[in-house]
Amino acid sequence: MVTLSSVLAVSALALGMVLTPGPNMMYLVSRSITQGRRAGLVSLAGVGLGFLVYLTATNLGLSVVFVAVPELYQAIKIAGAAYLAWLAFQTLRPGGASVFEPRPLEPDSPRRLFTMGLLTNLLNPKAAVLYLSLIPQFVRPENGHVIAQGFLLGGVQIAVSLAVNLTIVAAAGAIAVFLARRPAWLRIQRYLMGGVLGVIAVKLATDRSRPALA
Repeated sequence: MVTLSSVLAVSALALGMVLTPGPNMMYLVSRSITQGRRAGLVSLAGVGLGFLVYLTATNLGLSVVFVAVPELYQAIKIAGAAYLAWLAFQTLRPGGASVFEPRPLEPDSPRRLFTMGLLTNLLNPKAAVLYLSLIPQFVRPENGHVIAQGFLLGGVQIAVSLAVNLTIVAAAGAIAVFLARRPAWLRIQRYLMGGVLGVIAVKLATDRSRPALA
């Protein structure tokens, strides 16, 4: 079925992706700080469903659509790059706030928290690239049922991502307090996150790879 090397590679890839600042992290942290861990967990459940939607759609043929219409795939990547560039600008501009800096946000209902978590992930360019281009590279037709491999490797990615995000949700409040007491560290964190977002935006915009078939 799936080789150990493929599982380890996808695990490492998933870990690197989830630790890179992006829309999911920003949303989960903001809600965990303003409404508490329960709100962060509800939001995380929506994010998890978003991963399942991507995983199911990709394995059932979404990648075929993008292979047939590469312009559509490129347009989605450019739109995602523009969104990340906007997030980088918002973080780096004078007066910009750190993702761990508390901001006044209206409390949301559990339904809205879940829905926003879902939409944030569905519109996350990192998730799109992960499922449409990266994970399919580790699927080997000679190792058995291709769709089963796709679901298994996607499941590994989801498990890693949810575990890391769960840790972030649980620690968001403590991290926010720690950084609030150390303004210099807060600025460093903001510049680091904004810089990483900008680099990812440029790489996504200039990437010429095409979607791979699962």
